[in-house]
Amino acid sequence: MTDQFSASPNRIEAELLRSARFRMLREPGWRKLEALVKQAETHGLAGLNYTEAKELAALYRQAMTSLALARDISLDLALLNYLDQLCARAWLVVYVPQRSLSGAFGRLLRQGIPQAVRRSLLPLLIGFSAMMLGAITGFVLFFRDQSWFYTFVPGGLSDGRAPGASVGYLRDTLYGDASLHSGDVLTAFAAYLFSHNTNIAIFIFGLGIFWALPSFVLTFYNGLMLGASFALFVQAGLGYDAFAWLSIHGVTEISAICIACAGGARLGLAGLMPGQMSRRDSLRLHGRDAVKLFLLAGLMLLVAGVVEGVLRQSVTSPEARLLIGWGLGGFWVLWLWRSGRTSGAKA
Repeated sequence: MTDQFSASPNRIEAELLRSARFRMLREPGWRKLEALVKQAETHGLAGLNYTEAKELAALYRQAMTSLALARDISLDLALLNYLDQLCARAWLVVYVPQRSLSGAFGRLLRQGIPQAVRRSLLPLLIGFSAMMLGAITGFVLFFRDQSWFYTFVPGGLSDGRAPGASVGYLRDTLYGDASLHSGDVLTAFAAYLFSHNTNIAIFIFGLGIFWALPSFVLTFYNGLMLGASFALFVQAGLGYDAFAWLSIHGVTEISAICIACAGGARLGLAGLMPGQMSRRDSLRLHGRDAVKLFLLAGLMLLVAGVVEGVLRQSVTSPEARLLIGWGLGGFWVLWLWRSGRTSGAKA
């Protein structure tokens, strides 16, 4: 009995000696690996020269072997935890690409968003069709019965631009009061417009999960307001002026709302027609492109808010308004159609 108790301390001492010997033989390599990992974590792999990068890979494999041996012979817990954390950090440095925030944002603009747009032609068709059908319907119904205007356009948004308003008043709403073109007023107006339009886009996008129908209906309703409002100016003989006034910001803003609808439709179609996948997997797969469409809509609304708040009232020439608005539209089409094609083909 006494021999049994005396053997236990001897066994513990032997285990400690074995652990110390194991660590002493390999610790210099671990310390060197730890230093290289820290350097790579701070400056990225680009901060290592060829020799250091080669040594990092070799030391990482040695550390993994040491970790496996340490687990196999049941060394002390502190050593196992140290090796486990070191190998995890080294794995992240070796196998996970180090990407900066600016680099990720640049790749999103150059590749992610344009490629997502080109993969979403059917949802985009749904979004733009909803807006166009609504605008045509609102325009036609206004000329059949002007009372439809009050059904489609809330009183708070019309701001006096309603049936019965004088031509002079309607013209003033298009060209504004020059005394109001101060920097502070225009900046505050731009911020308000961006916030308002972004809320609309979020609402349209979020409801798309319900089989895309609510997104279509809300976009169609926005089209009704647009068509009825434009018809009011056409009736007053201000169609060209209203078209130019609307174009400077509307080409970008209306397109952004349609793209937000397309993002919602992408989610809705993924749940409605998952194909061979489960609905969860379909939503996970198509949700990536849907989010990119929503980010694009947010970017366009930001630009539209600045243009609408600053340029729309300060630029009074109809030709200049048309040039700015449709020039921006051409930029969006060119960027989304051309950017990222080489990378997409390789992928």
